[in-house]
Formats: sequence, structure tokens, C-alpha cells
Amino acid sequence: MKSAHVFVACLLAVSVAFVVAVLARREPPLPENRIVHRPIQVAGDGFASSQTCKACHPDQYSTWHASYHRTMTQVATPDTVATSFDNVTVADVHGRPMNLQRRGTQLWAEFDDPDASPTVDARPRIERQVVMITGSHHQQVYWYATGQNRLVGQLPGIYLVREQRWIPRRTAVLHPPGDPPFSESGHWNSTCIACHATHGKPQFDTPFGSAPLSSQVVESTASEFGISCEACHGPSDTHAALNRAPLRRYWLYLTGQPDPSTVHPARLAARASSQVCGQCHSVWEFLDGAGERRANSLGLPYRPGDELVKTRFLAQPTRNGDSPEMRALLADDAGFVRDSFWPDGMVKVSGREYNGLIESPCFKNAKEERRTLSCLSCHTMHKTSEDARPVREWADDQLGPRMDGNAACVQCHEKLGATLTAHTRHAARSSGSNCYNCHMPYTSFGLLKTIRSHQISNPSVKESVETGRPNACNLCHLDKTLAWTSGYLEQWYGTPKVALGADDTSIAASLQWLLRGDAGQRGVMAQAMGWRPAQEASGTDWMAPFLAPLLDDPYDAVRFVASRSLRALPGFEALEYDFVAPSAARREAQRRTMSLWDKVRSAPNRRSDAQLLFDTGGGLRVDEMLRLLGDRNNRRVLLRE
Repeated sequence: MKSAHVFVACLLAVSVAFVVAVLARREPPLPENRIVHRPIQVAGDGFASSQTCKACHPDQYSTWHASYHRTMTQVATPDTVATSFDNVTVADVHGRPMNLQRRGTQLWAEFDDPDASPTVDARPRIERQVVMITGSHHQQVYWYATGQNRLVGQLPGIYLVREQRWIPRRTAVLHPPGDPPFSESGHWNSTCIACHATHGKPQFDTPFGSAPLSSQVVESTASEFGISCEACHGPSDTHAALNRAPLRRYWLYLTGQPDPSTVHPARLAARASSQVCGQCHSVWEFLDGAGERRANSLGLPYRPGDELVKTRFLAQPTRNGDSPEMRALLADDAGFVRDSFWPDGMVKVSGREYNGLIESPCFKNAKEERRTLSCLSCHTMHKTSEDARPVREWADDQLGPRMDGNAACVQCHEKLGATLTAHTRHAARSSGSNCYNCHMPYTSFGLLKTIRSHQISNPSVKESVETGRPNACNLCHLDKTLAWTSGYLEQWYGTPKVALGADDTSIAASLQWLLRGDAGQRGVMAQAMGWRPAQEASGTDWMAPFLAPLLDDPYDAVRFVASRSLRALPGFEALEYDFVAPSAARREAQRRTMSLWDKVRSAPNRRSDAQLLFDTGGGLRVDEMLRLLGDRNNRRVLLRE
């Protein structure tokens, strides 16, 4: 009997310990107004939060909640991080390895202090609580409490969601090699808050960057983290209060009248509705220092339905490139335009689609409101019940049903839709008959990938020669020259030919951009070689030797994209390569790539195209390849992604 009592006592002790452990891991979160070590969410200024919308708009709330807009900023918890913090050591960061730890519901990290001066050979180690996350679709950036009121700093590593790996934070952007890692402390408070939260107020006591951070008081708040309902519909506490009366809701329903207490972007004119998106998806700056200080204290003044350019300076190099506002910006920041736009003013960084839209003829030249291109012509902020796609598939880019094909364009261009192949000169079901591929090519770069240009345009060899921007034809027909493209554009559409140099008539345009182009061009072309439609149009068995040099490119982002495209080629799926490995290891990967290429390319059908730098026997013309590499444009490239 005694042993039975001992057994029961032990069992009870274990049970109690288990319950205590569970409760510790499920400790109730501290109320937001009692949190002092990070930015907080506070109601006010007419903002009521998305929770207020849920009761009356459950379907819209549900699809918004499943979107990546909602998760642009989140409080860091074991449920919101995309990776494990359970006693994990991460080597791929700036400085010495980072140690991650979970303490109940809290996440902690130990790492080299990015704000401290290095000692003899390293920065001092610090241990900080990870309190916030930016991003959830492609990358997660983690922010830690600095201990200085609500100021947050950034961990030295970023987590790639798809690849399920950590990378050093500066390698996640196209950033010049040799630039030392710098502190990101305060950047969420000062910059990210504008678009990754709703109604954010930085609340620096003096302008960010005007004084040492250690001397500043920072009390940043937002009405809600992430892009919430009120970012698009405007402050809604009055709307919610009025509609607590069932009779009012019923009367609005019966009469079909719009509710004047809120903004419905889909009911705005095309230009006004697009500005709702443009408040974040654009290249802009404050009109002046006074405007920055007002926004610092009160939040950005724009509200859905307002005229966007009355609240900020919207950069349009083709229209206001010589304005007093732009001259003042360039005097303070010489790279403001260069680092975001191609030389002809087309935006070249991702996330700035509004700048492309407003330069598109479908937006600028539309004669009727119903035919004016807007963001909502193709995208929808809420998945409808008629949309049969899983919500996760819809959330990827929030396109409306069938808007991932030609339906997006032929809703206005009916005649072209009726005679599609006569216009495209490609087979009906081929990628060459997809309007997007010709008029919205992948020439914007960001987040370690390219996205479609949102400036509707026609393929142009002239623009490629003058700006260096790859055109749609040569982004798909990677094995063809600029002269080949120019010939077909003249034959099919009457586009005047342009004067071309000897290389433009004898060497594939893709190889010129890939080998002798600047880092931005190399990144765009490396991505194109992993694009399935381009692989189908151009073949793949010739690509590996031209991607191989990029495995040791000076730019981290170019190496990453090149290795991903290389692994998309048949036979290279298991290639061992780490883009942040030392240069010697990267050069060894180049050697293995060339050795593997010799084995996997098909001997009977081996390419011997002169424009692909092969001789008649299929041998690589190394001398020509080295000549192009020797002509590389080594200008410093920084993209403001």
C-alpha cells in the first residue's frame, strides 16, 4: 500500500508540474496599454480597429484576416513567427551566430549589438526580447525591444519563409558589396510604421536622424498593426456607432444608398480608388519638414477619398523631375530617383505599383470613367463567395477571379480579345498570347525576386538600348538578339528599327545583360532564367554556364537569385551551394556547375547557336564570354525596395 501511495504522490507532483508548465506557456498577454517596451496599438482619432467591423461584416473580415495585408506587422509570439525559437543557433547572420530562445510565450535572442562600436574583433553581445514581426508572405523581419521606451531594433538575420532559412539581413536587398552592416534601430518606428501599420504615429521627440538615438524619446503608436480595414475605409468609429441601430442598416439596405459614414473604395472614381492603394504602393516623400513633424505627432493626414498629392510629394520623374520639391530632395539625397526608377522614369523597385499605374496609357488616356484602369480593375481586397479558389491561393496576390489571365485586359480591349492571335502572333494558349507577358514584363525587383511592371507599355528595343531595361520579348526569348526582336516588331507592328551595335546583332540580349550589365540588370536576367515560360520558349540546356559566373557575383542578392534559377534547370535541382559561403566555396560551386553541365546537356541536340556564344561543335566561346565579363558595368547599385 505504501508503494501505491508513493506512486500516486509522484503522479500528482508530475501532473502539477505539467499544469504549471502549460500555464506558464499560456500566460495571458499583458494589456496593450501596460506595454512599455515596444510600439502599441491605441484607439483614437476616430479609429475603432478591425474587431469593430467583424460583427456586421464577417465575410469581409474573414478574407481580410487571411490576407498578407493583415500580417504586415504582428506582435511576435510562438504562433506568429514562421520558424522555431526553441534553443536554436543561427549562423547565417551578420557577426557571430545568433542564439534564439523561447521563454513561455516570450521570444528572446542573443546576438552582436548592432548599435555598439566593435571591440578588437567583434561587437559586444546583448540579449533582447523579440517583440514584433514585419512580413509574413516571403520574409519575416524581427524587431527587438532596445530598452529605450518604444524604440525597436532589428535582428541581424531575416527568415525566408519559402526557403525555410535564415540569411544575414543586408543580403535580403540589392545592396552594394563592401558597405558594412549598419544599425536598423528606429527604422520601424520612423519608416515602416507608415505603411506596415494603420494610422501610425512615430512620435520621436526630435526628427529621426537629427540626434543620436540614445538621446531621443520615442513613443510610437498605431491604431492597429498591419494594414487593417480602416487603412482602406477610413476611421470608422462613427460608422460603427451609427450602425448599431438595426433600423438604419435596414433603411440603407432597402434604399441601396451608400453609407456616408464610411468610404467604400470600389464606389470611388477609378483615380480616387487607386490612391487608396497608392498611399503605400508608391515612391513618395513628405512635402516639407513641417509635414513630417505633423505626421510624426498626428499620423499621416491622407484619408481614403482624399487627393493623395495634397498630402505628400509623389515622385514622378517624367512630370515633376525638375520641380522645386524634387530638386530639394535630390540635394539632400542624390540617389532618391536613381535608386527607384529606370532612366526613363519607369519604376524599377517592387511594392511601388501605383507609380506604374499612373504612367500607363490605360490610366492617363482613358476617355470614360468605366474604362479607366485602376488597381481594382484587377485586384480585389476581399475574396467573394463566387470565387472558387482556396483563400490561400487568392491571398497570394489578391487578384479577382480570372484576372490572372487575359480577362483582365479584354474587359476593356474587347476587339483585341476577339482576334487575339492576330494581334499577338503567338499560339492562343502560349505564354506569348498572355497580355501580361508582353505589356507588364518582370522588370521590377525586390524581396529577392522580380515582379511585373505595373506601367502598361509595349515591347521596345529602343527603350532597352536607351535605358538598359530588358524588354518583354527578350525576357521570354532569352536565346535571341535585340536585332531579332527589332525585326519582328517592325514586321508585325511597324515599329521603327533602331541603330544597333555589333554585339546587339550577334549576341543574345540576355547574355549581354547577364554578363556585362549592372547588378540590377543581372538580378532581373538571373530571375528570368528561372521563369518557366522563358525556359519553354528558349530551352534550358545552354543556361548553366552563364548563370555560373553569378554564383560569385559581388552582390549577395544576385547570387541568391542566380542559384535559385540554376536549381530550376533540369539536372541541377540538387546543386549544393550557399550564397553566403566564402568566395572560395562559391568558386568551387562554379566549377561543379560547369562539370555537371557537361554531363547533363543533351549531346544529340546540343545547342551551337552563335548568339549563345557556342561554336559550331557546341563548345563554349570562353574568349567572348570573358570579354563581356570584362566589360561589366560595376557602378554602385542600391535599390530602395
